[in-house]
Amino acid sequence: MSVFEELHGYFLEDLEVGMSELFAKTITEADILMYAGVSGDTNPVHLNAEFAEQTMFKERIAHGMLSASLLSTIFGTKLPGPGAIYMNQSLNFKAPVCIGDTVVAKAVLREINKKRVTFDCICTVGETVVLDGEATLMVSKRG
Repeated sequence: MSVFEELHGYFLEDLEVGMSELFAKTITEADILMYAGVSGDTNPVHLNAEFAEQTMFKERIAHGMLSASLLSTIFGTKLPGPGAIYMNQSLNFKAPVCIGDTVVAKAVLREINKKRVTFDCICTVGETVVLDGEATLMVSKRG
């Protein structure tokens, strides 16, 4: 078996509609600060408590794309996993995520079409949907 095959996640032939994966993470102060540093998004609603208290949220909130990045974790490490290439992602942000919230990301395989696969995506905090959308990825065929 080649290194490519050994490290590769699912190949297109291994996938079936309905397959799903989860990834959960509790959002910390450090996550928000590191995301701001890496992304350059220093909006004070994420970083400044005094500013955030005056917003509709009344407290600092995590970057929406920080929660969305948990979907990328699923795609790059679990389903389809290593070797998959992100092609497209739509997102609808529905509720804020605060420091200490545990975000559960879920991706469900909805469609297989040639070398592309489409997933329904959702992130929740408890029973609250914080974002949803769909993603399209390219997945290689075996050998």
